[in-house]
Amino acid sequence: MLSSNKLARINELSKKSKAEGLTPKEQAEQKELRQEYLNAFRKSVKNTVENVRIFDPEGNEVTPKKVKNIQNRKRMH
Repeated sequence: MLSSNKLARINELSKKSKAEGLTPKEQAEQKELRQEYLNAFRKSVKNTVENVRIFDPEGNEVTPKKVKNIQNRKRMH
């Protein structure tokens, strides 16, 4: 994920944007930081989904084949 400094800066720019507006330089910085945040978030979600195992109430693994194939490919590398 992003560093706490970058998250704090995102929040700071958001508050300033609502209160008084941003300069063009700050708008560009905000856009870049938001994109970086979204990329990190997507990577985290993808990693979580690719490593999940699903079990039914009887304890049988019912992980979808598509996810199992991804997991197997990751283990081979």
